Amino acid sequence: MFSLHRNSFIAVGALLGILLNILLFYAFGVKSEVANIPLFLTLAFGGFPLVYGLIRKALKKEFGADLLAGISIVTSIVLGEYMAGSIVVLMLAGGETLEDYALASASSVLKALANRIPSFAHRKNDSQLEEVPLQEIKVDDVIVVYPHETCPVDGLVLEGHGSMNEAYLTGEPFEISKTQGSTVISGAINGASALTIRTTHKAIDSRYAKITRVMQESEQKRPRIRRIGDQIGAYYTPFALLLALLAWGLSGDPLRFLAVLVVATPCPLLIAIPIAIMGSISLAARRSIIIKDPVVLEQISQCRTAIFDKTGTLTYGEPNLEKISLAVGFDEDVVLQLVASIERYSKHPLSRAILKKASERNLALIEATQVKEPPGQGIKALVSGRQLQITSRSKLLKMNFAEISLLPPQSAGLECVVLVDDKYAATFQFFDSPRVESKSFLAHLGSKHSFDRVMIISGDRESEVRYLAKQVGVKEVFAEKTPEEKLSLVRAETLKSKTLYVGDGINDAPAMMAATVGMAIGENSEVTSEAARVVIMDNDLKRVDEFMHISQHMFKIVLQSAIGGMLLSLVGMIFAALGYLSPVNGAICQEIIDVFAILNALRAAFPPKVLSDFERKASLQ
Repeated sequence: MFSLHRNSFIAVGALLGILLNILLFYAFGVKSEVANIPLFLTLAFGGFPLVYGLIRKALKKEFGADLLAGISIVTSIVLGEYMAGSIVVLMLAGGETLEDYALASASSVLKALANRIPSFAHRKNDSQLEEVPLQEIKVDDVIVVYPHETCPVDGLVLEGHGSMNEAYLTGEPFEISKTQGSTVISGAINGASALTIRTTHKAIDSRYAKITRVMQESEQKRPRIRRIGDQIGAYYTPFALLLALLAWGLSGDPLRFLAVLVVATPCPLLIAIPIAIMGSISLAARRSIIIKDPVVLEQISQCRTAIFDKTGTLTYGEPNLEKISLAVGFDEDVVLQLVASIERYSKHPLSRAILKKASERNLALIEATQVKEPPGQGIKALVSGRQLQITSRSKLLKMNFAEISLLPPQSAGLECVVLVDDKYAATFQFFDSPRVESKSFLAHLGSKHSFDRVMIISGDRESEVRYLAKQVGVKEVFAEKTPEEKLSLVRAETLKSKTLYVGDGINDAPAMMAATVGMAIGENSEVTSEAARVVIMDNDLKRVDEFMHISQHMFKIVLQSAIGGMLLSLVGMIFAALGYLSPVNGAICQEIIDVFAILNALRAAFPPKVLSDFERKASLQ
């Protein structure tokens, strides 16, 4: 931010200095010695900081296209061509201002993480509750987590029955029921019931703190990337210097050396490229795509491995009742009607999927009585004179249920078992459905965007991840991975080739930061949005495709502006080398070239002919 303010101040000062010189010399007829004072000030307070910065870069062996501008400024001062030097200062500072503005991003990942976790906890001392700083909480302390509060530490539930949303940390799409003996993790959002827990870790050793440390490490190891302008400038700069030296050597006139360098000052690189980047950022924003680090616009076309989280990225993050397996003698609609009639009294996340399915089939709900939901035991009720119980396979195994052999083989996803009058009636199977566009989107990545590999990395159960992978056509699957393991995998893949990582939850944040391009999609947590370098606000993979096309559109325009500007500058350099352009005229010529380059760069703000090229098809088969 300091660099942005400094460069913008220099650019404004240079413009005022040039205008004041023209006004004094041509409008008021002031002698050149006095009229040049604004130019002296421009070169002293504007040129010196810019040249000093370029010298520091050169000492680090960072030779960019702006090196020519620095040499031009020094040469203009030596030869007394103050106007030419001031114009170069204006061009250089103006270009760097645009570049700094385009690259500036208020990334506050670690601050966002710290803000999500409470700074105090409600510790239980005998029958009293006291609010104490989080750092004072010790292992085996008893604390109370209030409804809708963020859990401050890892622990075990001692009292209470409710649920917690752990999606931020585990990637699981559902709220997890909590009862006596259940594990709770820091960073999870408590449901509607207060829970009393015994801490198992200090706050500094909690799951949430560990993720924070992983993100710090990941941020420190993010690689530096060479920019497009520097890549082109690596060839252009030595050529321009050689031509300038030849012009001086053959003619014996040092002004030709300066004139060539002034014309060669690569403002199509210094100005047109940032403008094209800013236009692309603006276009992306209008498509609900927030680009936080403009470098990704250059990098995405180089990515060859696409890595996706599962829940909320390739899926909708909501369970659906996909299959009902019936025991002999039971009707599917009747069983669904009975189950839905008691599930409306439950807060279990699967109850919503059951009620949704009953509504789709227009099944009228029946009044239920004697509804009971003992902690961890499922739900029981009396409906139309029939005793219903909805429980889990594991609970029936513990009860040595006589008809356990009638249950279908356990498959991917979640399930619940229905008993009617203590007899097995049905098994309901739930799956987190893939997005309608997932399969067609992933299939087109290779043919349209040159991706060689597509992978899924998830914290979910392997059976569930492989079920999803089969539906969307992905063969490389890594399941049941912690944030640390995700990070290691992404780092390893990024060493092989540039990577795109797309995810949504805090558990994805470290991996996002380690990938070449990290992208958050959907209604992301604040932390995930900060960790990602691109944020897709819409819950639609089509926006990911649009981002890639915006990048391609920008890259073509950048090359047109840069190479076109370089060719025009080459013509000008030849004229300057032959003595047909003075340094000031060369600077004016370069400004004309800049106008054409900038006008072309402005096209990046307008949509290309094709913003998305994959055919949206349902993933389910």
